[in-house]
Amino acid sequence: MAPFADYDFSGRKALVRVDFNVPLDAAFNITDDNRIRATLPTIQKILKDGGSVILMSHLGRPKEGPTEKYSLKHVVKHLSELLGTEVQFADDCIGADAAKKAAALQPGQVLLLENLRFYTEEEKGDKAFAEKLAKLGDVYVNDAFGTAHRAHASTAVIAQFFEKGNRLFGNVMESEVKSAEKVLHNSEKPFTAIIGGAKVSDKILIIENLLERATDIIIGGGMAYTFFKAMDGRIGTSLCEDDRLDMARDLLKKAEEKGVTIHLPSDSIIADRFAADADISSALSTNIPDGWMGLDIGPLASDMFTKVIHDSRTILWNGPMGVFEMEKFQHGTKCVAKAVAEATASGAFTLVGGGDSVAAVNQFGYHDKVSYVSTGGGAMLEYFEGKELPGIAAVKA
Repeated sequence: MAPFADYDFSGRKALVRVDFNVPLDAAFNITDDNRIRATLPTIQKILKDGGSVILMSHLGRPKEGPTEKYSLKHVVKHLSELLGTEVQFADDCIGADAAKKAAALQPGQVLLLENLRFYTEEEKGDKAFAEKLAKLGDVYVNDAFGTAHRAHASTAVIAQFFEKGNRLFGNVMESEVKSAEKVLHNSEKPFTAIIGGAKVSDKILIIENLLERATDIIIGGGMAYTFFKAMDGRIGTSLCEDDRLDMARDLLKKAEEKGVTIHLPSDSIIADRFAADADISSALSTNIPDGWMGLDIGPLASDMFTKVIHDSRTILWNGPMGVFEMEKFQHGTKCVAKAVAEATASGAFTLVGGGDSVAAVNQFGYHDKVSYVSTGGGAMLEYFEGKELPGIAAVKA
C-alpha cells in the first residue's frame, strides 16, 4: 500500500471517510473541533494535488433516520472557514443529489455528504449500501481511526470496490497506526503502560496483551481497588468489581511470572461521598475506613508513579488516575500528565489514548508536550488488546 504522501490525486475524485463526530451545543455550534482539524492535512494534500474531495462521516447515534440534531450540515460553515474554500453539501449520502453533486465536482472542490448513519445499512455493514457510496469516487481514503474497529459499510466493506492501489489511509490513520505499532512492536525499554479508569473488566484484555510487552504497568483509577480487595485490603466503599477478584489475582500472578512490575497506588485521596464538595482525607489504599471511598491516588503514589514514568523510554497512557473532573480529585491525573510530558522532553516516546486521558492532557495543557495523542478511544483500546481492526484490515487487504 502506497504511503499517502506519495499518491498523486491529480484529476481524481477522492472519497474520504473522516470522523466528524463532533460535539454540538443546543444551537448546533461545534464545541470541540479537534477531529475536524486533524483531517485538514489529508484534505489539503488532495486539493493541492489537483484532486477533488467527497467527505463522508457519521455524527452521533441517530435512531430514526434523518434528524436535525445529527445533520452534518451544521459542520459545513466551520469546515469551509478552516479550509478557506466553500464546502458543498449533499442532503443525502446516496441517491440522486449526492450522485449529481459528486459527478459535477471539479478539481479543488469539496463536497460533504449527509450523515451516513441516517441509514441503518451503514452500521450493519451492508454491501449494496457500500457499493452505492463507492460509485461516488474513484479512490478511497480512510482517515477515520476512531471508527476503525467497526466493520461498517463506509469504514471496511467499501474498500473491496476499489482496486488495491486506489484504497489507502489518510494522514490521521497513518499516524495512528504508525504510533500504535511503534509502541506495540518496536518499543524501547523500559516500556511503561499507565492504565486507569473505573473497571478492571474494561481493561482486562489490554493488560493481558501488555504483559507480553511492557516492563512496568501502572494501575490507577477506580479499577485499582478491585486489586486491593483481591489482596485482602480494606477499601471502604471504594468502587470494586467483586466478581473480578479472581481475575485481578490472576493478573498479578501472571505479571510476576513474566517479570512485569505492576505498580498500584500505595495511598489514596479518600472522600466520604462521591461529590465535588465531599469531605476528603488520605489513607493507605489497603486501609480505607468504612464509609469512605478512594477517588484519586495519593501523594506517595503520585511521587512513585512519577519516578517510574521518568525512568521510561516508551509510555502508553490510557485512563485517568481518579475523578479528575472534580477539582479535589484531579491532582493524581495532573501529576501523571506532567510526568509524561517531562519524560517526552527527555526523549521518551509517549502515546496518550482513550477519551478521558486525552481530555486530561488537554485540560492540563500538555496536549502538545507528548509524542502523540490518539483520536480514537475505542479503536485504540482494541488495537492494544491485540485485535485486528476491520477498517485497517480492509484497506491493507
